[in-house]
Amino acid sequence: MELIQETPDLSAYLAADEVVDHHHPRVRQAAARLAEGVADSYAYARAAYEFVRDTIPHSADSGDPRVTWRASDVLELRTGICHAKAHALAALLRAEDIPAALCYQGLLHDDGSGHVVHGLVAVRFNGAWHRQDCRGNKAGVDAQFSLDGERLAWVPDRESNEVDYPVLYAAPHPDVLRVLRAAPDRPSLWKTLPTAL
Repeated sequence: MELIQETPDLSAYLAADEVVDHHHPRVRQAAARLAEGVADSYAYARAAYEFVRDTIPHSADSGDPRVTWRASDVLELRTGICHAKAHALAALLRAEDIPAALCYQGLLHDDGSGHVVHGLVAVRFNGAWHRQDCRGNKAGVDAQFSLDGERLAWVPDRESNEVDYPVLYAAPHPDVLRVLRAAPDRPSLWKTLPTAL
């Protein structure tokens, strides 16, 4: 699949905003800790990915009812769904001047009751974008950081009308952000997540 930049301006994928708030001291401190002792930007990107994937539980896996959406809050509260964790990873990458985009898949809900939009990150190295899924591993999910072929949590099943959305967004998709900001808790959020983009 060909990934398509929402904007040709690569600096948009380094920008800080209210959600990907890599200017926040909490994000800067986490980035500085992760950067200690790594050899290069590739090693940093892998370390940031594994940090978000492995040390911030996906709130559905952990049963945490709190909803986070701002990167600095995800890092402070140590919880979030896939979208929130993607925002945190994008912020950590951008904090070290590594272009990062937000991207999405349309997948079946775990219970098969319909589709839901799943959040990913794409990182740019050597002139190409590489999608990464930091949602967190569990039984049946083995996502890994990779620039040599995707190692995502899920591969969409075309027969089930699952899709990869090719657009790389500089900021979270407005439909995703709207429901994250409005949800009082994760059970409510589960009922309002977008089913498509």
